[in-house]
Amino acid sequence: MDDVRTSLGYRGYIASRPVRGASTPQHVQNLVIRDYAARNGLDFKLSATEYAMDGCYLMLESVLDDLANLDGIILYSVFMLPRDPARRNAVYRSVLDSAKTLHGALENLQLGDGGDVKRLEDIFLVAQFVPSTAPSF
Repeated sequence: MDDVRTSLGYRGYIASRPVRGASTPQHVQNLVIRDYAARNGLDFKLSATEYAMDGCYLMLESVLDDLANLDGIILYSVFMLPRDPARRNAVYRSVLDSAKTLHGALENLQLGDGGDVKRLEDIFLVAQFVPSTAPSF
């Protein structure tokens, strides 16, 4: 019998709080993730929804704890990752140490190795100096 690996699937991760100042309905976030998964041939599983409290990452931690049962995680946006670089790097380490991948659907980005970490951190560095996407009224 051939050793055929079955897909464990990719857990989606969506927000119930604004991402970079913009509120996006959860069903729209899921549509973006589903479209990204389909375009990239990834088996999408239902999304975990983060709690609304600022700085709360309980659902992300739960998904990271379940990485052994997944192929990886598809974030609606990489800007849903913790703002603190040390906490972000802990997420990267969890994913890479598990030999999994982390995807940002909105930005069409993938984290699969250390070089991708550098690129993502460069994006976060630039974003610190770019105004929020929130409209000003």
